[in-house]
Amino acid sequence: MSSVSRRTVLAGTAAAVAVAASGTPAAAGGQKVKPTIVLVHGAFADAAGWSGVVRRLIRAGYPVLAPANPLRGVVSDSAYLASVLATVAGPIVLVGHSYGGFVITNAATGNPDVKALVYVAAFAPDAGEDLAHLQNHFPGTELTLDALDFRPHLDGGIDGYVKREVFHRVFAGDLSPAEADVLWATQRPGDTSTLQTASGAPAWRTIPSYFLIARDDRLIPAAVQRFMAERAGARTVEVRSSHVALISQPEAVADLIVRAAR
Repeated sequence: MSSVSRRTVLAGTAAAVAVAASGTPAAAGGQKVKPTIVLVHGAFADAAGWSGVVRRLIRAGYPVLAPANPLRGVVSDSAYLASVLATVAGPIVLVGHSYGGFVITNAATGNPDVKALVYVAAFAPDAGEDLAHLQNHFPGTELTLDALDFRPHLDGGIDGYVKREVFHRVFAGDLSPAEADVLWATQRPGDTSTLQTASGAPAWRTIPSYFLIARDDRLIPAAVQRFMAERAGARTVEVRSSHVALISQPEAVADLIVRAAR
């Protein structure tokens, strides 16, 4: 690379950093800038699960970011997401699926750029609550310890994976067996410490929230989702869906996110 080209690249990089630090410039003609949609996946999944939702949001003109949730622990996962949000200029709509809801509840607290929270078949904990407590607040979950395989990892913890023989029924009942098999084979495990780690102050107490309730969810029972949504004062919609509403009902999920963004 010539010295001129190198200076051009460095100048462009510096300009991009300056824009990120100072905020997104106003759209041409004084139009309101659309918020960035940040999508956070949960355990036993990855960001690819948002693909159908992402396509719809991009077509609607929204900037979208779907970072990888580390799934190493509530505190570290929330801190990581908070660090990602700090790099996003302008308003944010923060969306969480399943355990991702636990993470956004903690990561958004105190961030004035997060204008709305969207929970998609997700956990919305209050301060001091943990996943195990919430999941069993009402009977009905089929994600018991017997449904998990456990494997140690290098950080000294234990990862949990959903067993193949129950994955389709518990996690993705409205997908085909072939689709569920792919999700099972590519699932990202969650550190089991997340089950009993208490949440901090919930962002939904100060940020408007929206909730998509999956009526046929066998992982987080619909009654639990309704309880959390009502407690948070969330605007809610219900769909006939398994736990993976983001995959089986991407249009309904995208519609709710756009509603929150507006």
